[in-house]
Amino acid sequence: MRIPVISGPGVPDAVAEVLSGGPAIAVVADQASVPASWDLAGRPLEPDAGVLIGTSGSTGDPKGVLLSTSAIRASAEATHRRLGGPGDWVCPLPLHYVAGLMTAARAAVAGTRISVVPSDLTELPTGPGRTYISVVAAQLHRALDNPDAVAALARFDAVLVGGSAIPAPLLSRGRAAGITLVATYGMAETCGGCVYDGVPLDGVRIDIGERDRIAIAGDCVFSGYRLDPDATAAALRTGADGVRTLLTHDRGRWSDGRLQVLGRLDDVVITGGVNVDLGRAQRAADAVFGPGALVLLGVPDERWGTRIVALTELPLSVDDCRARLAGRLEASAIPRQLRRVAGLPRTSTGKIDRRSLRRLWAEGS
Repeated sequence: MRIPVISGPGVPDAVAEVLSGGPAIAVVADQASVPASWDLAGRPLEPDAGVLIGTSGSTGDPKGVLLSTSAIRASAEATHRRLGGPGDWVCPLPLHYVAGLMTAARAAVAGTRISVVPSDLTELPTGPGRTYISVVAAQLHRALDNPDAVAALARFDAVLVGGSAIPAPLLSRGRAAGITLVATYGMAETCGGCVYDGVPLDGVRIDIGERDRIAIAGDCVFSGYRLDPDATAAALRTGADGVRTLLTHDRGRWSDGRLQVLGRLDDVVITGGVNVDLGRAQRAADAVFGPGALVLLGVPDERWGTRIVALTELPLSVDDCRARLAGRLEASAIPRQLRRVAGLPRTSTGKIDRRSLRRLWAEGS
């Protein structure tokens, strides 16, 4: 039997049906974008799968993530417990990525409403009861320059912010404006955010292993990758008690009882014999120039091993960039070259598409 493929406005109703015991579905951007490797026409979904959804693909090839209905339900219920109770959800995010999908799932689990609205936050309805919204940092950054958007966001009982690293100054600015911001950390493999403001949701355990690698255990963890047993074996562990643990590619540490995400495992590069943490450097750049306005990359270099470079849409010279970062970063982490681009490529969730940026740099574009 062919697996139902759902996209766009049909996602909320289809997810609700799955959670009510209906057939498993695949959620995609559009009917033409189903990865051939998923083989939806030829093979049924793996056991225990309720929803198949893609990863963002911002740093590697998108994978098909298999989420069970029990994992989705556990995540939704834990979210509402943390936020203070069930409520209506507003979704300005693509429904084919997990952050958008989970707004629909939370509403379905709680029996509340979901409103899908434009990504520019020009329509932000709130009801008489509790109302929540999920956004990414780039949306919040733009909204804070619009008094009407700020006033609308301040009416929500909680505004979840995730999708990428969130600069502390951005959170401070939003909270000072009266918005109840909740910084989330998670991924498709954990049914979206599973750590809120550095504290794991109920039923979620965070461990820090070698090289500060973050491992996430709990009922919200995915069941595996579609038709990819090798990738599943590398990322997923199942204990004797049946609890699943995801080995992420992120680095983290505990600070005052809260999880601090430091960046990706592959963010640490060596330039001129010195280790540079690109995750930390990017956070500094975000604080100076705004989230994602200037992106730092490590590119191969015959002399230095890796050369730190920058790409931006801003009217900056490399000397301006270096001067503004000099007080925040060690010399080895400050970009040696800068290219201005007409637009920084992003995924539909607002994340910077680093694969595309590396390709553009290599091509000299």
